[in-house]
Amino acid sequence: MNSDDIKPVEIERDKSPLGIAGALTRAFITSPLTPLFLVAAFAFGLVALMTLPREEEPQISVPMVDILVRADGLKADDAAKLISEPLETIAKGIDGVEHVYSQTRDDSVMVTARFIVGTASDAAILRVHDKVRANLSSIPVGVPEPMIVGRGIDDVAIVALTLSPKPEAADRITPNDLTRVARELRTEISKIDDVGLSYLVGEAGEIIRVAPNPEKLALYGVTLQQLAGKVSGANRTFPASKVRDNGEQIDIIAGETLGSPAAVANLLITSRDGRPVYVRDVADVAFAIDTSDALVSTVTKSETGVIRLPSVTLAVAKRAGSNAVLVAEQILHSVERLEGNLIPDDMQVEVTRDYGETANEKANELLYHLGLATVSIIALVWLAIGRREALVVAIVIPVTILLTLFASRVMGYTLNRVSLFALIFSIGILVDDAIVIIENIARHWAMGDGRDRKQAAIDAVAEVGNPTIVATLTVVAALLPMLFVSGMMGPYMSPIPANASAAMIFSFFVAVIVTPWLMLKVAGKAPAHANHDEEHGGALGRIYRMAAKPLLASKKNSWIFLIIVGVLTLGSLTLFYTQHVTVKLLPFDNKSELSVSIDLPEGSSVEATDRVAQAIAAVVVDLPEVKSVQTHAGTAAPFNFNGLVRHSFYRTEPQLGDVAINLTGKGERDRSSHEIALDIRARIAAIPVPEGSSMKVVEPPPGPPVMATLLAEIYGPDAEIRRMTAAKVEAAFRSVPFIVDIDNSYGAPARRKRIAISTDNAEFFHVEESDVLDTIATLNGGNTVGYSHKGGGRHPVPIRIERPKGERTLDERFLATPIPANVLPGDRSVVELGDVVTVTDEKASFPIFRHNGRNAEMVTAELAGDFEAPLYGMLAVQKALDAQDWTGLEKPEIILHGQPESETKPALLWDGEWEVTWVTFRDMGAAFMVAILGIYILVVAQFGSFKLPLVILTPIPLTLIGIMVGHWAFSAPFSATSMIGFIALAGIIVRNSILLVDFIRHSGGQDRPLVDILLEAGAIRFKPILLTAIAAMIGAAVILTDPIFQGLAISLLFGLASSTLLTVLVIPAIYVALRGGQRPKVEQ
Repeated sequence: MNSDDIKPVEIERDKSPLGIAGALTRAFITSPLTPLFLVAAFAFGLVALMTLPREEEPQISVPMVDILVRADGLKADDAAKLISEPLETIAKGIDGVEHVYSQTRDDSVMVTARFIVGTASDAAILRVHDKVRANLSSIPVGVPEPMIVGRGIDDVAIVALTLSPKPEAADRITPNDLTRVARELRTEISKIDDVGLSYLVGEAGEIIRVAPNPEKLALYGVTLQQLAGKVSGANRTFPASKVRDNGEQIDIIAGETLGSPAAVANLLITSRDGRPVYVRDVADVAFAIDTSDALVSTVTKSETGVIRLPSVTLAVAKRAGSNAVLVAEQILHSVERLEGNLIPDDMQVEVTRDYGETANEKANELLYHLGLATVSIIALVWLAIGRREALVVAIVIPVTILLTLFASRVMGYTLNRVSLFALIFSIGILVDDAIVIIENIARHWAMGDGRDRKQAAIDAVAEVGNPTIVATLTVVAALLPMLFVSGMMGPYMSPIPANASAAMIFSFFVAVIVTPWLMLKVAGKAPAHANHDEEHGGALGRIYRMAAKPLLASKKNSWIFLIIVGVLTLGSLTLFYTQHVTVKLLPFDNKSELSVSIDLPEGSSVEATDRVAQAIAAVVVDLPEVKSVQTHAGTAAPFNFNGLVRHSFYRTEPQLGDVAINLTGKGERDRSSHEIALDIRARIAAIPVPEGSSMKVVEPPPGPPVMATLLAEIYGPDAEIRRMTAAKVEAAFRSVPFIVDIDNSYGAPARRKRIAISTDNAEFFHVEESDVLDTIATLNGGNTVGYSHKGGGRHPVPIRIERPKGERTLDERFLATPIPANVLPGDRSVVELGDVVTVTDEKASFPIFRHNGRNAEMVTAELAGDFEAPLYGMLAVQKALDAQDWTGLEKPEIILHGQPESETKPALLWDGEWEVTWVTFRDMGAAFMVAILGIYILVVAQFGSFKLPLVILTPIPLTLIGIMVGHWAFSAPFSATSMIGFIALAGIIVRNSILLVDFIRHSGGQDRPLVDILLEAGAIRFKPILLTAIAAMIGAAVILTDPIFQGLAISLLFGLASSTLLTVLVIPAIYVALRGGQRPKVEQ
């Protein structure tokens, strides 16, 4: 295959081998199988499009299995030794466990086994369960069996329905009424196919409360044991086998349940001294709302001001692999059907989360962008080549995309924002093969050398076939290594290399099989006049010659040009150093939900937490972008993916709270959710809170969630040194203006009271220790003694012996409660509780946090303001630590990755988002090196030279000029998606280089000067190179507005612009600079 203007060579071309591409074209260009292949591609693709499950984000399986153990009476230090350490050892030995965390407090232990990303959630739970069961002998005597709780991505609710009374009915509808309806609604919704875990937040069930009166108990000499025994015994019912009756055998049911408070109140107790006493004489019996320490409400703004209404939220998840959009639609349709029936007219249901709608909205928006990019590329081909060729492209692009969707379905991916971005980003590349072949067929037809259209098309495909195969494989080689990125970002971005590589491979086969057949059908009979100008590149070729001629005029000019380009490339990297371009894993996305988490000092009441939550709600609800707010005190809001990793579903202590903020739709507001979050953070800073409190504005993370954006783990020889070091690190955090929401893992120990039994007094009064402890537990914690069965489909009502929440104080009444003196047989006397116990004040232990068996303290924070990436926070903290006075305390060693080998010296390990950033960029860097190596091997195989591929790879760094300038111009951080764009560009740019170098090597004429050959090759290949670049840039332009994938768009858009223009100049300049007047080696 020689240059087109040498006629003798053209005659030989028919006899030259066609290669894989030419052979495929010859086989299919008139084959009846080709249209069948087209129809099949459309059919398979449309089926895939309709059946692919839709989700907003890729489902990242990060199984975290919790082992929960009650350690009643154990201090944190003792529990750590007795329970935490043996369980950590068991968990660490389980296959697939990557990290083991433990949190040990007084009376409780939680060990968390975090598995390698991608492990099946069910398999992870089973492994932990089996291993713990096999090692139960390691659990100390007297400690209850561990409870194993597994939570995975499929447990995250896709729909949250918040029930609240309508404002006019707020006085008569109680939280219990809402709970009754919510429970029935949950039962109805669970009937829908593919509904997964569902749970209620803020439920307040009804109880029959038997509230003991200590004074009356003392007056009548009745003990709590008697009271509980009487109610429990009277409420007992059971089957007592069968009896014969009138020739039948029928069941005998013994006893009956107590149906009302009156039935309980009228039970007769015999006092210790033999007097008959009714339950109503010693206790108040009545229906009551379950008084668990949780306050949940919905806050909205009306014309009259802020309205607070009680609320109950039903959170519903979907089953693994199901379509979020369909499941959410079915749930909402079911709710709509039940309104006015199961759901009364005076209650309202607000959809406070609908991931199905957001997933569908995002998918439709991206499919629209996909269509926009397709139409734009078709218009480009129409303008640049012709309308018939544009029609061919209009068929080729949808066929390739539909085939890719089918491949995506087979590979098990879902239709989410990342997989759709992969298609949009690859649409500009997948059309490259078709454009190169269409442009070359059109050029050959325009030569007017006497060949028929079919043969000219086959020759045209054969001419660019081999370089097209290698060029396609270079893009695949650039993308595929990204499939092996480890950590949490691996599965998040895996749809990009998988789908884009599939698109590239399909695009080659469509280009060489379908495109020539379509060209022959669509434009085969159209007039094509000999166009000598087109042979030499046309108008674009003339422009190229004008630009390139001065640069290639001499070796000196070429060297000057190459040096200037090299300096510009290196100079662009200084934007990192000057921080004009920052590095961040992923920018914040524009979501429809935000939250504020409240951490008051340990020991704060649930009412104090609720007051802070209401103050935050009152501030937030004033914002025009806020639809409504749900406040949660003493309980957690429905958890999202972020909450799954942060274990927010365990935030059920009185001092903890959440404020869930629902924003209006993205189209209805001007500000992004991130801008609103910054505003909220500034506004709530003025709210007065107790010292030691922390209020954190939590945004849904754009990618993999972490414990905190900025997380410092402090290691050291003992707890005191670790806490002192952590305090200094926290002070360094607070000295940096853009580090916000600062907190630590240890806090301040809460105040406690210990009620100890005086053994001497107990012996003197003949009191059993167990009776004393049971009395204290019942009096303060309560005791469920049975259920009152209502029947008629109504929920059974628990019967509880407990004091009202407001009366739970440790005072004289508490200590006057009678307890039985049972040591001596027949002794029926009673003794006051205060006679046998002593009450002392004490402090709770500091919590103990361990990571992979090493004790650590944590300092956490978020970033907002000048910098929002952990790297810059780390640098600022490092500077602040260097400036501190470390007299009397050893300065910690800073570790960027991996725990310290020894704990004898203080060390600071950076974790959080930095860990994910480190792993992601490390693996992507490795993927880039593998991609370069793969491309080099491919090019060596194509050209049979070790030096020439180095020339072809030269333009890769040139992309940096455009990439860096583009990020600077848009004030965008260089993110993981920017890196994906840079790696993909390596394949795209090398593709252009291959097409250019291959043309130079095939240019004929032994006596022609090198510069003429270079100018001709550049002029002829400039048009297809420019067209393919513009096509890829169109694909990137439509995703430029997406917050997360803006980096990818900028890399492709600006990187292609700079490198395409420079490639066609740099490669000829390298030839001139290194070879001077020599001819390039010609391949005959």
